[in-house]
Amino acid sequence: MKERVSILDGNTFLVSDYRGNIQPSYDFPTGLFSFDTRFLSTWILTLDGEPLHALSVDDSLSYRTRFFLVPGEPTHYLDAKVSVIRSRAIGGSLDEELTLLSHSEQEMELRLRLEIGSDFADLFEIKHKRDKKGTTTLSMETNALRLTYRRQAFHRETLVTSSAPAEVDESGMTFRIRVAPHGEWTTRLHIDTVIYGARGEDIRAILPLGGQRTAADIEAEQSELISRAPKLGCDCEPLAGAYRRSLNDLAALRYESITLGVRLLAAGLPWFMTLFGRDSIFTSLQVLPFLPELVKPTIVMLAGLQGSRVDDFRDEEPGKILHELRYGETAGFEEQPHSPYYGAADTTALFVILLDEYERWTGDADLVRKLEHETRAALTWLDTYGDLLGTGYVWYMSRNPETGLPNQCWKDSPDAISYADGRMPEFPRATCELQGYAYDAKLRGARLARTYWNDPTYADRLEHEAAALKERFNRDFWIADREYYALALDPLGRQVDALTSNIGHLLWSGIVDEARAPAVAAHLLGPRLFSGWGVRTLADDQVRYNPVGYHVGTVWPFDNSIIAWGLWRYGFRQQAGRICDALLSASHYFDGRLPEVFAGYERGLTDYPVEYPTACSPQAWSAGTPLLLLRVILGLEPQGDHLIIDPAVPPGMGRVELLDIPGRWGRVDALGRSREPHEEQPSPPALTLPGG
Repeated sequence: MKERVSILDGNTFLVSDYRGNIQPSYDFPTGLFSFDTRFLSTWILTLDGEPLHALSVDDSLSYRTRFFLVPGEPTHYLDAKVSVIRSRAIGGSLDEELTLLSHSEQEMELRLRLEIGSDFADLFEIKHKRDKKGTTTLSMETNALRLTYRRQAFHRETLVTSSAPAEVDESGMTFRIRVAPHGEWTTRLHIDTVIYGARGEDIRAILPLGGQRTAADIEAEQSELISRAPKLGCDCEPLAGAYRRSLNDLAALRYESITLGVRLLAAGLPWFMTLFGRDSIFTSLQVLPFLPELVKPTIVMLAGLQGSRVDDFRDEEPGKILHELRYGETAGFEEQPHSPYYGAADTTALFVILLDEYERWTGDADLVRKLEHETRAALTWLDTYGDLLGTGYVWYMSRNPETGLPNQCWKDSPDAISYADGRMPEFPRATCELQGYAYDAKLRGARLARTYWNDPTYADRLEHEAAALKERFNRDFWIADREYYALALDPLGRQVDALTSNIGHLLWSGIVDEARAPAVAAHLLGPRLFSGWGVRTLADDQVRYNPVGYHVGTVWPFDNSIIAWGLWRYGFRQQAGRICDALLSASHYFDGRLPEVFAGYERGLTDYPVEYPTACSPQAWSAGTPLLLLRVILGLEPQGDHLIIDPAVPPGMGRVELLDIPGRWGRVDALGRSREPHEEQPSPPALTLPGG
């Protein structure tokens, strides 16, 4: 049985133990959260002073869970005279129904107790174990308990109400129950989470959805979104299961932004239930061929919050795209810089890449024209603030040494960037994939300038700069005697020579010299990097290698999806298919839901992928991974008004069919034969791929 059980609706989520209880914790974010604040930190159910134990948990739906509980020790389960069903659903607020069932021939008098508390902790306070600076007050009302937290203008509230009579005290509710032989008793608990604004109202109330939804509302919205995705038919159950689970998780991770009132994808439960520049962009790239309507709000939001000034505290610079946006107390009082925070060196180039890829799939030229200024500003950032040393490369070093991120690439943990011998380079650092992203962004920016901004001179300049960058990069980053690209350059221009998965991102960007691509592909699928379940973040012969180290030996599904895409782009169909097969096989052991990360142990050693203890699940760019793998398997690539089909099907996968792919050409099947969305005609045949 799972140690933790979670439900979510956008960035409102609840994490409990397998009995449905919430214990106060500063080690892991258990509790009821919304917009970075924990509204319930204690939620413990007992019967006659004894704990309840779970017989079974139904968590098949992302927004609803049921726990089947009995009192006593496990050895006494067979003699239980009473059982309890906890049914809960989330939708901005939380509803929980408690049903007590008597299995006795006698009338019973019982005392059901619910311990209730809230520390109103900010997610960053949990992560870094910081103390609260505001004041919490409690008030007992008829069948209700109100908990209120204030710190100057920061005002949050939790209100718990019961449909049945309850004895309410400062720490919870007690229900004194008389139940008939084989009878039952029920109460419905409603937990309101209130985020007060300056005018004394819940700021979510002004949003289009009002912040409060029923389980039926959520189910209808998710079903409607999933119904718009292409229909998959295949003989590979891991692929079919992962595709279904991914669509469900992506639907569940959508939340309503307070800033612009649009629907965005939260990055991952529990730590990252907000907008992340990098995660949001990569997820958008993954889902574009399947649910393009999820992408435009992300592009607009990132453009609207683009950096406009130099702010050392937030690592903000003109033209820079944000890293992370938070809504909690520590951000509001500038105890950490995430309001928003711009400490990422890759998001700015990735923004340009996403805008171009979005137009290629959708034909939305209007958005490209509207965002000309923002796109030009992003491209300018690459050559100005991004090039800290004036060498023609993108470097990073935080302007905020106290609370800023030291590493500002996707591998942003402290030990992620090292030499092969384990030493750490000084700052600033220029990691290899940043240069690949910049190269790709310049080429894509040139296409946009020539096609939509009527500026061929600017387009020529960008293409010339991209060509010069590619030549320079292949000279300075290539380690000739080892035949792979260095992870980074240090401030003196020396190669940081660790062998990492980053070289796969170089294939995706197109910056790799054609003659060197076979060697790069061989490393990615070689035994040092490839575990059998996927490509490790760090090769297993490097000094800092650790199969359970966050960025130094684990396997990241999102990382592998980009690598597979890169292999496909350079024509390595078999190698791309092998990675697709490995990740889809791994997903089977996670019930179709690929986690944020899993351990890098050799496949032959474990026979199954080993879980990483604190991995986010669901996580947006892991949920998007099966979609991108499917794109690679089918070999889908937009080219003008045509859809290129060049599959990379793993051996033994068998039939793969994808119907109704959305795009600028209307709705098409995987053969690329067009039909208009509303034409009354039978669906054309799907692409059927042979196994092997």
